[in-house]
Amino acid sequence: MRSNIRTWIAVVLVAAAAGLIIGTAFITRTAQADDALAPDFTLTDIHGTQYRLADLKGKFVVLEWLNFDCPFVQKHYNSHNMQNLQRTYRDKGVVWLSIVSSAAGKEGYYSPDALNEIAQKREAAPTAILMDSDGKVGKLYGARTTPHMFVIDPKGEIVYKGAIDDRRSTNPDDVKEAKNYVAAALDEVLNGKPVTVAATQPYGCSVKY
Repeated sequence: MRSNIRTWIAVVLVAAAAGLIIGTAFITRTAQADDALAPDFTLTDIHGTQYRLADLKGKFVVLEWLNFDCPFVQKHYNSHNMQNLQRTYRDKGVVWLSIVSSAAGKEGYYSPDALNEIAQKREAAPTAILMDSDGKVGKLYGARTTPHMFVIDPKGEIVYKGAIDDRRSTNPDDVKEAKNYVAAALDEVLNGKPVTVAATQPYGCSVKY
């Protein structure tokens, strides 16, 4: 009798453990699936034009968190690395949106006219520079640094998020030897291939919410 009871308890414990494992696996898969979907948003650019992410379905989209006063951002603009990426992939049909989430009075915040002037001097070439002064979109995406990069596919799924490259420095000379994660991801998805490196740790200045 005691043997039967011990056997029954063992079966229940195994089943319970299996249930917990299955439940955990299900939650993990669901979370990953939800995380892959790019949250929709609407922002206004420095010229007063509204952009809604949902309207861009069917296209590849890059989101670049931007702060022109950040030394890590300056590294990529002083070397023309960012501008070259913007032009190269816009020519391939990619929509490139630079987002400024700096709050009023904090580093990186400028009026739309001032941002336009800086962008022209820097020869920036995104599709648009979007204003996110209340930080809602930045927080929605979990943007932590400038730059912080996201690549979104035509289905509206995030296929890459993280650092622009693997050289965590402010030295423009490092760009030449760096592995550019954004370029690699875009080259792969534009050629119908899965992204080899889908997420990395972003580096840069903290977003000044």
